[in-house]
Amino acid sequence: MLSLLKIEWLKIKNYPAFWWMLVIVLLTYPGINIGFFYIYEDITTGKDIANQLARTFLGNPYAFPETWHTVAYFSSHFIFLPAILVIMLVTNEYNFKTNRQNIIDGWSRSEFISSKLIDVLIISFIATFVYFFVALGFGFKADPNNWSRCFEQLYYVPLFYVQIFSQLSIAFLLGYFVRKAFIALGIFIFYNLIVENILVGYLTLKKIPITGFLPFEVSDRILVLPAFISNLGVDAKSKYQASLEIVPQQVLYSLIFTAIIWGICYKVHQKRDIK
Repeated sequence: MLSLLKIEWLKIKNYPAFWWMLVIVLLTYPGINIGFFYIYEDITTGKDIANQLARTFLGNPYAFPETWHTVAYFSSHFIFLPAILVIMLVTNEYNFKTNRQNIIDGWSRSEFISSKLIDVLIISFIATFVYFFVALGFGFKADPNNWSRCFEQLYYVPLFYVQIFSQLSIAFLLGYFVRKAFIALGIFIFYNLIVENILVGYLTLKKIPITGFLPFEVSDRILVLPAFISNLGVDAKSKYQASLEIVPQQVLYSLIFTAIIWGICYKVHQKRDIK
């Protein structure tokens, strides 16, 4: 395992595009949440009736313990950025023929997939690490007197990790089979942002209860809308509670779905031509 890590490090340490993309990923999570935070402050700061009503309905979504939920939800919408890193790493193996060189150097076929699995695990960890400190920082900034509740809802940290690892595994699968970074990324973004949303809308309209098993929706349902949504509308609270109740089963489905993805990759690579 340690030797795989060392070799992966040698591959990426002198690859500028990877580091530039990693910096963009590291800046996106705080950036998007700063934007939503200042929108929230603009709406709720003031003595007008509208401001007071907004404070009543919205509460403080960036204070502890809600910061873990809010930051996770908004950050999860930018999965395509770490997905670029994953797709770059796997497609570069074929562009630069390093996958073939690894086999020549004595790697087994399963070790190649294992090295990519390690990459995806690490990128997921880095994204979760950034999310953790962004949520922590907003919690202290939004309500410094409420820090005693900072450990409540901390379970959103592993939930965030499960979601991002599941969706980055899809990115790896596309990169592995397509082998062309631009095409794989285009398929990833087009399906994630357009095709699956159309499918979810259509299946919901037709009352076909399989939306929770779609590739991205299965893990998207792990991080539901922030809690203040439950205050907006007559049926909002009951719908919010219902979405929370299915989170454990969506976690299970996501883990099974992700295991299937990696199982397919291991199986296919055992018989795939090394080109």
